Amino acid sequence: MSETKQLTLPITGMTCANCVATVERNLKKLDGVQSAVVNLSSERATVDFDAAKLALTDVIARVNRAGYGVASGEADLVIKRLSDDNDARRLEKALTKLEGVLEAQVTFTTEKARVKYIPTIITQAELRRAVASAGFEAMELGGEAEDAEAKAREHEINEQRRLLVIGLIFTVPLFLLSMGKDFNLLPAFVYSENTMEGMREAQPWFGWLMLALALPVQFYVGWQYYVGAFKALRNKSANMDVLIVMGSSAAFFYSLPITFGWLMGHVYYETAAVIITLIKLGKFLEARAKGRTSEAIKKLMGLRAKTARVVRDGVETEVPVDDVRVGDVVLVKPGEKIPVDGVVVEGRSAVDESMLTGESLPVEKKPGDPVIGATLNKLGLLKFEATKVGRETALAQIIKLVEDAQGSKAPIQKLADQVSAIFVPIVIGIAALTFAGWYFFGPPLAINSDIDNFTRALINMVAVLVIACPCAMGLATPTAVMVGTGKGAEMGILFRNSEALERAGKVSVVVLDKTGTITKGQPAVTDIVTSDKLTSDELLRLAASVEKGSEHPLGEAIWAEATTRGLILSELAGFKAEAGHGVQAEVDGRSVIVGNKRMFEARGIQLGGLESEVSRLQSEAKTAMLVAVDGQAAGIIAVADTVKDSSKEAIADLHKMDLKVAMITGDNQKTAEAIAKQVGVDTVLAEVLPEGKSAEVKKLQSNVERSTLNVVAMVGDGVNDAPALAQADVGLAIGTGTDVAMAAAPVTLMSGDLRGVARAINLSRKTLGTIKQNLFWAFFYNVVLIPAAALGYLNPMLAAGAMAFSSVFVVSNSLRLRRQKV
Repeated sequence: MSETKQLTLPITGMTCANCVATVERNLKKLDGVQSAVVNLSSERATVDFDAAKLALTDVIARVNRAGYGVASGEADLVIKRLSDDNDARRLEKALTKLEGVLEAQVTFTTEKARVKYIPTIITQAELRRAVASAGFEAMELGGEAEDAEAKAREHEINEQRRLLVIGLIFTVPLFLLSMGKDFNLLPAFVYSENTMEGMREAQPWFGWLMLALALPVQFYVGWQYYVGAFKALRNKSANMDVLIVMGSSAAFFYSLPITFGWLMGHVYYETAAVIITLIKLGKFLEARAKGRTSEAIKKLMGLRAKTARVVRDGVETEVPVDDVRVGDVVLVKPGEKIPVDGVVVEGRSAVDESMLTGESLPVEKKPGDPVIGATLNKLGLLKFEATKVGRETALAQIIKLVEDAQGSKAPIQKLADQVSAIFVPIVIGIAALTFAGWYFFGPPLAINSDIDNFTRALINMVAVLVIACPCAMGLATPTAVMVGTGKGAEMGILFRNSEALERAGKVSVVVLDKTGTITKGQPAVTDIVTSDKLTSDELLRLAASVEKGSEHPLGEAIWAEATTRGLILSELAGFKAEAGHGVQAEVDGRSVIVGNKRMFEARGIQLGGLESEVSRLQSEAKTAMLVAVDGQAAGIIAVADTVKDSSKEAIADLHKMDLKVAMITGDNQKTAEAIAKQVGVDTVLAEVLPEGKSAEVKKLQSNVERSTLNVVAMVGDGVNDAPALAQADVGLAIGTGTDVAMAAAPVTLMSGDLRGVARAINLSRKTLGTIKQNLFWAFFYNVVLIPAAALGYLNPMLAAGAMAFSSVFVVSNSLRLRRQKV
């Protein structure tokens, strides 16, 4: 059977939406690739492929062939315990076999290993572990582990900065000389004696000087555009590079025959140089701004502790956090970060988990309680056993979840992708028509004009080529998604993909599960009503003996109450649980049933005088658990679950956002209505069995009365609500710390605070608003300015400036989201 693998590759060299389409198309051509999604903002490609047909090197080779690169890191390791050259070869082989390693070189004489690897697939910590499992010891050169991907991106930004500076050194004097000549501001020796009606011609050497200044800009600073255009055309596509090359080359190569004296006329070297330099400036600013869109991920990565204090063989030693192993006993002093996930074995403390859950109050920790890596130990000394390390920790899972969401495509992006695919060919067509229109049908030029018909047509064509900007369209959605998902992660809201982020903003009805969502999910026994046959303790003892085998929260409440009272529970036989009804077993030779009214009615057990007590307890928002012994009603045990402090405020927040709120529960109608009244819910869906919850959600989705479709969000604990969460348009799981990354819901709220629902919907609305603004600007800009350039209203240099800053505007607008209050 074929094995499907998923790879995430950091792609370099992408500039616009066409680049994304080119990489995607090339990857999909590979035999064995099932899907390929490329994101311009995060500059990553996620590829699902058949491992039997393809290898990592094939995928990288295809990306390179398409004209782009894959960022790689280099690790220099000092290797101890190498005894001879055979050991070096064996280690080299072991490292080369690792997925994500491109090259490995181990030298016995210097005792060093140099490994080239893909940072999104394998980390330096994993390389060191592989060296250790091969029987050697690896020490890193140069201290702390580096973020190889960030280093590759930083190198790219520095390279753009260097080229921009070189471009400015040559372009600024070239522009000033050109303007000075045109406005007769230069010294007299620059001009020739021949003057025509006030127009002064420059000396022939002046044209050569301008050519000397323009050459480095055109073919050194702008070389990457030529390479990009060649590779795009070789792949039968056209991207932004093609437009820049056509526009700047037209101006540059038109000027050459004039400089050589073959033609008369005006040279346009400054136009070609300014186009390239301004676009380089725009790309540099865009790259810097794009770097800031992923700051949330960097913040999350920065939360990790660097070292851990572990006890091994009775000795306390400080080791890098990557070297902590499952089963290690870790010590954490007050004020220190907890390095990895684990379970407390000794000590008591309060832990600040706000950096992960958004919950401001510290959480008490005692032996047996779980702790999460990257959280802060506030008060006491804690000793815990490590249970999850490396990529398994909650923080690592959260980072992966956020990265996956940022790399996914939102449905709203499809329009931009479709337009981008045909955008460049259309622009080239408009440019050709512009040239033809001005050349053959343009208005007659003035008699003393210093340009001819051909030059005028060429200038307007160049303006059209340069003004067109596919970048803004390509960046409109992914940059906003990156900032939105990152901001969500900082607030304890995790979006599994960008589709969930988009859809959450369209929600019109929110369905809340009662137990554990509106209420604390920790029910306690409040009343025990008995018939004359049994004492309250005996009734509780029998019921608790049956519930000992149950995992239901209400059953656990009965069992906990009996334990608190010190009652000795009996062994049970023939335990049977009926979902949504109750449980039954034999205790001390007596048949005991603990369940709801439905269960009693199904068995024909009469309640007698207990009926009125059931109604009273239900009206007080308590759940009445009926107990029958040997087929006779023996009493009622009332269990109540307290409402969370934040529930009422959270539901009020949802109402302020014009959302309808429904509560779904397996509880009886009266109890449910009493709780609904406390918190202000609009609709109550009571007595719904777990398997019936998804059907109720489906009913809400199709609003028969108004013949409209509601967008329904379901909020639950993500365990017994899984079918309903899946049925809803948006499923929000209320998780806590460690299970957060495991939840199958599209949205996870890491703190148990219900107010996170309104925040998630609000953040989604704001992100969606930003995406719409970005798309409007990107389309409006092109729709208005391309015709303006075609009609001759735009100088090519102004066009280049506008084009360079249109994508900077889009990225900057997305970054505004970071400062918005949600």
